[in-house]
Amino acid sequence: MTPIKKVVILGGGTAGWLSAALLKKVLGTVVDIELVESDAIGTVGVGEATIPPIRLLNQVLGINEADFLRETKATIKLAIKFENWRAQGDSYYHSFGAPGRSLTFCHFHHLWLRARQQFGDMTPIWDYDLNYLCAEAGKFAPITAKDPILELPYAYHFDAGLYAAFLRKFSEPMGVVRTEGMVEQVTQHYNGHIKSLVLKDGREVKGDLFIDCSGFVSLLLQRKLGVGYDDWSHVLPCDRAWAVPTERFEKTLPYTRSIAHEAGWQWRIPLQHRNGNGMVFSSAHCTEQQALDLLMGNLQSTAVADPKLIKFKTGRARKQWHHNVVAVGLSSGFLEPLESTSIHLVQSGIVRLLKMFPHHGIEPATVAEYNKQSEAEFVYIRDFLLLHYHETERTDSQFWRDMRQLQIPDSLKHKIELFQADGSIFREQHDLFHDGSWLQVMLGQGLLPRDYHPLADTFSDTQLKDMLKSIKAIKQEPLAKLFSHDEFLRRACGA
Repeated sequence: MTPIKKVVILGGGTAGWLSAALLKKVLGTVVDIELVESDAIGTVGVGEATIPPIRLLNQVLGINEADFLRETKATIKLAIKFENWRAQGDSYYHSFGAPGRSLTFCHFHHLWLRARQQFGDMTPIWDYDLNYLCAEAGKFAPITAKDPILELPYAYHFDAGLYAAFLRKFSEPMGVVRTEGMVEQVTQHYNGHIKSLVLKDGREVKGDLFIDCSGFVSLLLQRKLGVGYDDWSHVLPCDRAWAVPTERFEKTLPYTRSIAHEAGWQWRIPLQHRNGNGMVFSSAHCTEQQALDLLMGNLQSTAVADPKLIKFKTGRARKQWHHNVVAVGLSSGFLEPLESTSIHLVQSGIVRLLKMFPHHGIEPATVAEYNKQSEAEFVYIRDFLLLHYHETERTDSQFWRDMRQLQIPDSLKHKIELFQADGSIFREQHDLFHDGSWLQVMLGQGLLPRDYHPLADTFSDTQLKDMLKSIKAIKQEPLAKLFSHDEFLRRACGA
C-alpha cells in the first residue's frame, strides 16, 4: 500500500502529453508527474479526427479554442460521411447531432417512421438534422440557443503532431517534468509492481504509478507484465493502413469522408494546411501494394510526403490496469479509426483513472472496476464499428461477402433485432455512442424497423405533417446566418 506521490508516463505523443496535461491540471501538487520520451522514437501520429467530448476536455484544461485551432491547424468536424458502405454509389452521414425533436417517451424517428409507412413521406431523416444541413452547406459557427433542437455539436480535425507539441507547451509550465531518453531496462519490486525505468545512459526514473503510453510496443503492460491481448481480427479483419498527407483543397469541408473500397476503406480529413489521407485494409483480402495503388489513385490532391504503412491488430489488452501500470492509448488496445475513437479512448482512460485515482495505495477492487469499465467501452465500440461492415448489401468482392457472413457478437445481434422489430434503441451505461449515432448508422446501412412506437399514432395525419414541416423549417433557419467553414476558420484564427 504505497501512497501515490509520483506518476511516471512512458511515451509522449498525443497519449502521453494528454495524460500529463489532464493529470497535472486536475491533481495539481498532489502528485509529481514525469514524462519519459525519446525523440528517436516516432509516433503513429495520423489520428487527426475527433469526437465532441474533446471540447469538454479542452475546457477542463482551460485551453482557448482560438489558440487551439491556430496552433494545431485544426478544422471543424460536424459529421462523418460514409460513401459506398451500404452499396456502391450510396452515401449517408453519421452526424454529431440528432434528427428532429423527440417526445418524452418517444424518439423522433418513430414519428418519421409513421409518416413514411402511412402516407409515403420519403424525406430522409437527415433533413431534420442541423449538423447534416450545415455539413452539406459547408457552413459553421458556434450556436448558443436556448432550444436544444438548435444545438450544433462539433469536434475537430487537427494535426496530431502539432497537438502533442501544443499539449507539451501547455503541460511543462504547470510542472510536468520531461525526461529525454531511451528505456534500457524496467525494474520491478518483489510483488511485481514496476519500480523504475532505467535509461540507456544509466539514469533511473522511479515512480509509484506508471502510465504506459508506449504505443503498439506496450513496453510495460505487455512486454514486462505480459497481460495478454484479446484479438478481435476475426470480426474486424482490417490490419493495415497506408497514410499520406496531401495539399489542402481550396474549400475545407467540415466533415470527415470515409470511402469504402473492395477490401477496406479510405479516409480523407481536411486540415488548414493539408489533407490527411489513408487506406485501411485487410491484408487477407488485398496486398499492401494493391492498397497503396488504390490510395494514391484516389487522392485528388498532390502528396507532400511519402506514404507510411501502419500494421495493427484490432483488439484490447486483457487488463488495461495491472499492478501499478495503467495503459493508455495504443498500448491499451486498438480499434481501427472508422469512427475516430482513438484519441477519445486516451481521454476516457485518463478520466476514468482520475475518478478512481489511488490515494494511499492501489486497491484490487479499484483496479477490477477500472478494467471492467474499460472492457465494456471497448466492446461497445467494437460492436458499433462492426455494424458498418456487417450490415451491407455489397457482394462485389470477397471482403464484403465475408463481412456479410460473419458470426456477429450476441450483443450486436440483439441491438439490430430490437431496432428492426419496433425501432427501439437503448444505450448501455459505458457505450460511447448515443442513440442518434446508432440510429443514423443502422438506417444508413439499410436497416428499417417494421413498427414504430404507439405514441406516434396520437397525432392526426395533418398534425403529424405540420409537425414535421415545422421541425424541418426550424432546423434550416440558422443556415442563412452561419459563416462558411473557411470564413469561420479565418475569423477564429485571426487571419
